[in-house]
Amino acid sequence: MPHIDYYFVTISPWTYLAGMRLEEIAARYSATITYKPCDFNRVFASTGGLPLAERSQARKDYRTQELKRWRKAREMDLTLEPAHFPTNPAPSAYAIIAAQAAGGGDVGKLTHSILRACWAEEKNVADTDVIKACLEDAGFDPGLADSGLLTGAMAYEANAEEAVKVGAFGAPFYLVDGTEKFWGQDRLGMLDLYLSGQLD
Repeated sequence: MPHIDYYFVTISPWTYLAGMRLEEIAARYSATITYKPCDFNRVFASTGGLPLAERSQARKDYRTQELKRWRKAREMDLTLEPAHFPTNPAPSAYAIIAAQAAGGGDVGKLTHSILRACWAEEKNVADTDVIKACLEDAGFDPGLADSGLLTGAMAYEANAEEAVKVGAFGAPFYLVDGTEKFWGQDRLGMLDLYLSGQLD
């Protein structure tokens, strides 16, 4: 049974544009997923990347153009400059970590709900009430937003360290069985082909 380690940040528009396709692909091949939200500013600092604010204007302009294209291609609502971006991704990441540990709900749905809250609904995903609503919508106890903060913080940091060690450098990043790396929502088709056995 294949396993996918999924590294991402909860305020990434590219992770949002992945939608639920990872979960759909995993279901086709009975693959398991471990969700590993992490601090990608730390990952960038260790792998040569730059936070958005520090990138050249040419890169920022191209990012905007690409977001427009992918928004249309994926037929997804996406606000190019949402009201609460950037915001602190840690609280929503802690909630995902706590929910995954607790079980009983749909972690994929929770993750996408948080991303959608930021990019389509213009909500602040650092806000406890927003996080609780996403938890409840995905079948989890909303109280998870208030519990396990220390454990969540430790896991959040560990996920970033692990992301660097395995070679992740951008979000979303998918690692299959500890060896095959796929970067970006636009590589999910390749991940699908790999799991199907069509790629070596």
